[in-house]
Amino acid sequence: MTEMHLDALDRRILQVLQQDGRASNVDLSQRVHLSPPQCLRRVRALEERGVIRGYTAQVTRESLGYAVMAYVNLNIDREHFGRVRELEQVLRSFPEIIECHCVSGDHDYLMKVVARDLKSLSQFLTDRLMQVPGVDDVRSMICMEEIKPPAPLPVDV
Repeated sequence: MTEMHLDALDRRILQVLQQDGRASNVDLSQRVHLSPPQCLRRVRALEERGVIRGYTAQVTRESLGYAVMAYVNLNIDREHFGRVRELEQVLRSFPEIIECHCVSGDHDYLMKVVARDLKSLSQFLTDRLMQVPGVDDVRSMICMEEIKPPAPLPVDV
């Protein structure tokens, strides 16, 4: 996706919605200084254009029993490069992988993985991820402490 033209009002709407995705249209319109119908029209246009992907609740992983978070680097076997999209589909299917990015550098993919404990992480990596055809090398880094939680994207207003 390339950068889209967003005027100052669109950017203010995005800034507010990233901070409070549950804001009512009336509240949002007051905070960005638009009438409610104009505000709703702009929000819908941002959704239709794919600028806004959706709305979610930010749930702490610990509250669901995921005490461990790790970043996992993965390389694929060069013989399986022709089937890379199939491999990516398998990666998408694992609920333990909460983020996956194709990256440059020494590794092909960087993933954020959650697990209930270290044993569960080890079992996931060894018994499931490393068994996927085409997976060549897996290296993990356990997160010791979260310094800055996921944050909204910076919006130049």
